[in-house]
Amino acid sequence: MKIRVHVALKNGVLDPQGKAISNALGSLGFAGINNVRQGKFIEIDVAENNPDKAREAAEAMCRKLLANTVIEDYQIDLDL
Repeated sequence: MKIRVHVALKNGVLDPQGKAISNALGSLGFAGINNVRQGKFIEIDVAENNPDKAREAAEAMCRKLLANTVIEDYQIDLDL
């Protein structure tokens, strides 16, 4: 089973990388850029066929390593 995790800074947390990307896009002539938020995408293949167990494992991975839950939110998607 494939686990896909999207990690991004929580709303209200300063995103300097997003700001740098926004500035660079403006410098390249892309108009109308109001806000850019940058995050991480992580894809994990696990040897688990039970979606509940796979999601439980993914939650533990996010809490323990993949996301800093103080400043980041995460979303888990399973590819059944």
